[in-house]
Amino acid sequence: MEKKTIQVALLGLGTVGTGVYKVLQNQREEMLSKLGAEVEIKKILVRNLEKAAKKVEDDAVLTNRWEDIVHDDDISIVIEVMGGMEPARTYIMEALAAGKHVVTANKDLIAVDGKELLDMAGTHHSDLLFEAAVAGGIPIIRPLKQCLAGNHITEVMGIINGTTNFILTKMTEEGMEFEEALALATELGYAEADPTADIEGYDAGRKLAIMASIAFNSRVTFDDVYTEGIAKITAKDIKYAREMGCDIKLLGVARNTDTGIEVRVHPMLIPSAHPLASVKDAFNAVFVHGDAVGDTMFYGSGAGEMPTASAIVGDVFDIARNIRYQCSGRISCTCYKELPIKQIGDIRSRYFLRMQVDDKPGVLASVASVLANNSVSIAQVIQKAKSSEAAEIVVITDSVEERHFNDSLAIFQGMSVIRKISSVIRVYGE
Repeated sequence: MEKKTIQVALLGLGTVGTGVYKVLQNQREEMLSKLGAEVEIKKILVRNLEKAAKKVEDDAVLTNRWEDIVHDDDISIVIEVMGGMEPARTYIMEALAAGKHVVTANKDLIAVDGKELLDMAGTHHSDLLFEAAVAGGIPIIRPLKQCLAGNHITEVMGIINGTTNFILTKMTEEGMEFEEALALATELGYAEADPTADIEGYDAGRKLAIMASIAFNSRVTFDDVYTEGIAKITAKDIKYAREMGCDIKLLGVARNTDTGIEVRVHPMLIPSAHPLASVKDAFNAVFVHGDAVGDTMFYGSGAGEMPTASAIVGDVFDIARNIRYQCSGRISCTCYKELPIKQIGDIRSRYFLRMQVDDKPGVLASVASVLANNSVSIAQVIQKAKSSEAAEIVVITDSVEERHFNDSLAIFQGMSVIRKISSVIRVYGE
């Protein structure tokens, strides 16, 4: 097979784009040896040519005109690392329509418009790969699509946001409160200036929608995912969890059940012996259960310049190999089913409920009665006396539909003997 040069264009030269540029430049000889073809960056689309010139070896590759890329027939692969919905969506659609292959790390776009983009790729026999859109440097998209294709996957669960995992790790190991841990995460560069997408679970929700769609072969969008963040978690909650042999993690949970797909992101108490409990700081991990393979876990750096660049360049390599062997467009959209999405009220969970109550006889019996009347059974109760004639109780429930548990909470909020509902956190397990 004769030597060939495969030319690529890079859209964006921010943190991730710079990482991709470095890896492609540093790995040129290695990729030539593996592929029998050179991967060459022909164009880089940037806003500020002068600023970008300081980051590249030859500023002749820089352009601020999309037309220089989309109308260049020599460019085979477009790498989108701009982020955001627009103009990224338009550029990707136009690139695919022009018969180019696309690699993207854009989880926001894939979580919302992934099916349309994959359908466009399929129509034009192009590849659209997005390994870096979920969990950074951890390979999870390709395993779900290909390596585990012989399985009926019933569960994907993981820690898929490094910012919140860093915060919860500091709260657990150093006794910090949420705001203090968030400030440290911001100082160290783990949290954005506006951390809302991370701490409210939106970032993890987008990643979960992508993984669930692939794992269950049925379209799941970000709007389908129930999200709840970690801002209400306190050091006291974590202390109770530790006393119970548990850790609190922000988990993305996707399950394929007989009655539909569960997709939710929220804090959860998990046993300290569970593999996910050992995932610390900004690391990510994804736990997958398949009927043939059983339990598997993928672990590593979930974000950052070089881990994300690693995943992107891996996709570039795959596409370049497909071009060399003339087998592009083999795997497009795999969402051939239309499974219903379960509402959060229909999902069964166990619960950790912490309340401040009057310290007098009969209160605990009243709490138990309300729960029982709403089909909620109690697995464990912890009661600690406090000052000012108040006591703190913690109730751990057995598995129950969320709507029934919420009915109990509504009644508690109207009871004079209950001074405050301090925390409600789901608990792992049936």
